[in-house]
Formats: sequence, structure tokens, C-alpha cells
Amino acid sequence: PSEITPLTALRFADLIIEAGFPPGVVNIVNGYGATVGQAITAHPLISKIAFTGSTLVGRKILKASSESNLKVVSLELGGKSPTIIFDDADLDQAIQWASIGI
Repeated sequence: PSEITPLTALRFADLIIEAGFPPGVVNIVNGYGATVGQAITAHPLISKIAFTGSTLVGRKILKASSESNLKVVSLELGGKSPTIIFDDADLDQAIQWASIGI
């Protein structure tokens, strides 16, 4: 999680434990992004990274992962305010309100 706002991710970790996930299935690592990110992307025993954030950092993660063990990487980059619009929505209204949320 962000070093500035980690509490939501830490609460999520508590819920993962409460739900009974086996240890090691989900790992949430706190710390400064550059330090922790470099360690995670270069570590040979880590096989998967999921990252949400900037395109610049996403590129760094892909590059570092490709130079270590070619770990699987999932990225959600750039932008903010994701919106899901269902098939039965009033499209004109959905567009109007989605544009306000940006």
C-alpha cells in the first residue's frame, strides 16, 4: 500500500485472515515504494506482482521483473475514478455522472 495511506490495505489484510485464507496466499508489504518495490520485483522467490498506480512505476516493475525471474505482473495504471456501466443503464445519465466523477 501507499506509505501515505496504508490503513485500508491493512484492514483488508485483517479481513483476509478472518476469512481463513491460508498464510502466504496474500501478502501486503508496507514501506517506501522505491525500496519495497525494488526488493519485490528483484526477488527470485516472488512469482507474481499486482500493482495499481502510475504508468511510470508500472514500466519500472515490468522491466525489473523481466530482468529477474520473469514473474507474472498484473498492472492497473493511470487514471482514477474507475466506473462500471451496466447494460441496462441510461447511457446519457451514466456518461454525465461518470464525467463528473473524474
